[in-house]
Amino acid sequence: MLLDPTVTMLNTGSFGPLPVPVFDRATELRRMLAAGPTNFFVRQAPPLLWAARERTAAFLGTAPQRLVFTSNVSAAINLVASGLRLNAPGEILMSDHEYGAMIWCWERAVQRQGLTIRTFPLPTMASDPAEIVDAATKAMTRRTRLLFFSHVLSPTGLVLPAKALCAEARRRGVVTVVDGAHAPVYVPLDVSDVGADFYAANLHKWLLAPSGAGFLVVGPGNEDRLQPLHVSWGYYPDKYPIGEAVRSVGPDAQDTYGSTPRTRFLEFEGTRDLCPWLAVPAAIDFQSEYGFDAVRGRIAELAAYTRAVIGGLGLPLATPSVPGLCGAMTAFELPDGRTAPALRKELWARRVEIPVIERPGRLLIRVSHHFYTTEAEIDRLAKVLKEIGVASM
Repeated sequence: MLLDPTVTMLNTGSFGPLPVPVFDRATELRRMLAAGPTNFFVRQAPPLLWAARERTAAFLGTAPQRLVFTSNVSAAINLVASGLRLNAPGEILMSDHEYGAMIWCWERAVQRQGLTIRTFPLPTMASDPAEIVDAATKAMTRRTRLLFFSHVLSPTGLVLPAKALCAEARRRGVVTVVDGAHAPVYVPLDVSDVGADFYAANLHKWLLAPSGAGFLVVGPGNEDRLQPLHVSWGYYPDKYPIGEAVRSVGPDAQDTYGSTPRTRFLEFEGTRDLCPWLAVPAAIDFQSEYGFDAVRGRIAELAAYTRAVIGGLGLPLATPSVPGLCGAMTAFELPDGRTAPALRKELWARRVEIPVIERPGRLLIRVSHHFYTTEAEIDRLAKVLKEIGVASM
């Protein structure tokens, strides 16, 4: 891993570091781009892009024709929120633990479409996934047009039962948009099995792909429901000759650009750095060598160690320890009387990279423990928490 040895890195949940082989592949691609930009974009990139699309789709459990590459999950959710029309009046329903920037995204969408947003409380220390499903289904009404939720909650790492939530929404005619920012690798992800109308995620977190690699998967029956954020050369309304060409080959046929007409319609923004997308197969290869079951097994060991060591300091656990509801992030409640900015400053002064998260009425510290994290780093965190007076034991 390309990590600074002087830093205790416990924040993969925000930004995943790069393994050496992935960095090398991305650098090789950027050298190709720098050496011959026209040759790269016109001749070299299209087959590489299609290969990356096929490999990424297979890894995620979907078809390449449904996979739209994006720069990150925020771009993917914005694509849906800006490009999807919903019947008004009505409401978008979401949990009370959604990511702040995505709440803003949907707030803008409802203002434009004459809708409202309503939140429902999640049982964040649930002992059974059914408790979460029950809370969501009770919150749905005839006014609910869309259900938006995170597959893995950013503040605590709690894993929501995405498949069951999507199924309940579908029974009620409610569109589902899933923010899977943390899900790839964190959980054994099969996007088709989840059954969301729109599923978006990052690949730069737990998969350890380069920054700039995210995606949107468009579920069955939703292929023509979105308008692109950018109108560029992938745009094909019927009044232009390109629209006629698309009709002749079909919107889901592989084209000469490494896309299909339908994915290019949503994906193409003009000239941009494609290298993060093209390097995704290298990231898949890297962890495949260990085996994803082995990776998640190691993560489970580290989660148990984290609960024992940090929980042993007297900090209350904020993430359930129930299998299926937890993963590679474990959060703890911090005592009253401290501010998040001051704690962040004290932790970084000791070269500990970890987020302090502000939630209504409480502060959390969230430990990320990927397979390359060591027990010594967890021990180091415990020592620092004692030094700064957060824990006294």
